Amino acid sequence: MLPRLIIAALFTLTVTGCAALENLRAFVQAPRFEEAPGQRAEVRLHGPTMSQPLGGAGIRLWTQVSNPNAFGFTLGTLRGTLNIENSRAANVDFPLGLPLRAGEQTVVPIDLSISFSDLPGLANVIRRAADRQPLAYHLEGTIGVDAGQLGQPVFGPMTLLRGEMRGIQ
Repeated sequence: MLPRLIIAALFTLTVTGCAALENLRAFVQAPRFEEAPGQRAEVRLHGPTMSQPLGGAGIRLWTQVSNPNAFGFTLGTLRGTLNIENSRAANVDFPLGLPLRAGEQTVVPIDLSISFSDLPGLANVIRRAADRQPLAYHLEGTIGVDAGQLGQPVFGPMTLLRGEMRGIQ
């Protein structure tokens, strides 16, 4: 009887401990992403290569990332989709490993490569980019953080970043 009582008590403590940890995770706020002040997203054309026979474009999104929490954490992953003029342009899947202290913010470049062969629906976007017209973009996805003892929550899906880029540089 005593071993059953001990096992039941240990189980209760474990469940209570897990519930307390889940409550602590609820206090972890998602990092904030916004266009970096004074830096516009950049688009650069790439000529044809073996891997991109029709050529492609490189996109750099200058992003200011802020930690709104009273404790530090590490940005772990960024997964999502970049949309340009409301058309899917690229998938994003980065391991970041970027430590952010409490309340800290930093500017991070997010570099993407787009193959023109993957973009049949973006002919108008390519034309506008070549004419140096502004292009609206938004990055939808999830962001994972490592908050130490508070766990590794994943936030989203949500709009991580929204802005405007100029045509080809």
